Amino acid sequence: MRKVIAATFVSLDGFMVGPNEDISWVTETMNEEIRQEEIVGQQRTTDTILLGRVTYQLLAQYWPNVATDENLSADHMNTKTKLVFSTTLSNAPWGKYKNARVVKDNIAEAIHQLKHESGLDLLIVGSATLVQRLTNLGLVDEYRLLVFPVLLGSGKPLFQNITGRHPLKLVKTKAYQNGVVVLHYQLADL
Repeated sequence: MRKVIAATFVSLDGFMVGPNEDISWVTETMNEEIRQEEIVGQQRTTDTILLGRVTYQLLAQYWPNVATDENLSADHMNTKTKLVFSTTLSNAPWGKYKNARVVKDNIAEAIHQLKHESGLDLLIVGSATLVQRLTNLGLVDEYRLLVFPVLLGSGKPLFQNITGRHPLKLVKTKAYQNGVVVLHYQLADL
């Protein structure tokens, strides 16, 4: 069965983005070693990208215009199937690519169906609200957190409005020389 993996950057104090959607703290700290091992590495094990509306709108402005020879992630971001979870969008254009569609309702049913189809794992990119919603539905199988050595003080928290308790087990860690720590957690009952 395919897994739903929530992979995201997070500050030490738990924010995905700082005030005014600031992610400069990620770009200032990210290096090629992390990009290759963590970002490109997880792209090899996933074939479907799950996005919330806000993240979709940000990424759809950028990625369809990036050539593969400019950025190794462009091929993955542009050619893989994308599902955009939104109650307000009716379609999800992605430049010249015709591989993004909107899921408006029955989110749990859509995720259950995807998990039982053949293929690689499903990757949530960014999308704090989607991560929170799928966490509350018990549908996230693994969290891959790239924890950056910065305290933001405010912004958009990764885990907000989580209902109930969700026991996790640590399955992998890695610390990079620049202070970024990668934590992989799975549901404790997996």
